[in-house]
Amino acid sequence: MDVIDLAVAADWEFDADFIRLVREAAIRAGLTMRAIWPADLGETVRRLAAGEMDIRFLFDRASATSPEFLPLQEFVRGRGREVIDPVEKLRWASDKATMHLEFIAGGLMTPNTVILPSFASRSELGITEADLVPLGNPFVIKPANTTGGSLGVVKDARTLDDVAAARRTYPSDKYLLQERILPRVEDGKRFWFRGFFILGLVQCAWWDDKTHLYVEITPDDVDRYGLHVLYPIVRRIASVSKLRFFSTEIVRDETGRSIVIDYVNESCDMRLRSGHADGVPDALVAAVATRIASFVRGGPSPGNGMNLNRRGDT
Repeated sequence: MDVIDLAVAADWEFDADFIRLVREAAIRAGLTMRAIWPADLGETVRRLAAGEMDIRFLFDRASATSPEFLPLQEFVRGRGREVIDPVEKLRWASDKATMHLEFIAGGLMTPNTVILPSFASRSELGITEADLVPLGNPFVIKPANTTGGSLGVVKDARTLDDVAAARRTYPSDKYLLQERILPRVEDGKRFWFRGFFILGLVQCAWWDDKTHLYVEITPDDVDRYGLHVLYPIVRRIASVSKLRFFSTEIVRDETGRSIVIDYVNESCDMRLRSGHADGVPDALVAAVATRIASFVRGGPSPGNGMNLNRRGDT
């Protein structure tokens, strides 16, 4: 039987560089690794069903967007093997309305929010202008489940008419009306951050919500601006969402509050900055790849998970 220690299922061509780094990390850890692209799927499932192959650990980046990959996940899980992350967990965590309520219960700070049912289930708004007051003006409108590239997001809503129009964009989706959070600006930096969680490891970077560009957080940044507070927030999100791989957005506003903005991005864009201007810093992506291999190898936990961003945490 062909035993694969680590398989990565992928359906997005821009995952190629990330998968290369995962493969290199797996080789360094003495693991066998295989990428499963759509063209490989049929033969892989056939071999699993025939007992010709076993996969110890599946890192599944395909089933949520390509349902034809679900039998692969089902075979691996049916044999008691590990999957990051099972599709039902992804679906649950991807619902922004659900996560908003779970985050509040978990003690995380979120924007003031009004949750509306889908237009299909209730066409009437059921709110008044008074309900919008705590959100400020303008406010943000987001669909709860339609994600990717800010689909359906209205950043400068002002009236109930704006809400009514937005709900018709994705009529089967719930909607969130949210306070618009403005980041603190200091030393030319917008205090908007992207945090990544992978199997216990937390990595954070500056992320500009206007340019979508990343900048590494340095040890001096952590000390100077008190950015150590970001890491326990990301860990708390992991505890609440039950996901083992995700990214999130955290903003420090002018009052010093650290507010979670985009709750859980369950399908992280891991394009490298060396190949894409708006990609993730290469060192951060490499750390994620190394952590995956270390986990499969059965290595030690990453401690507090700040090894790229803080002195002494290596």
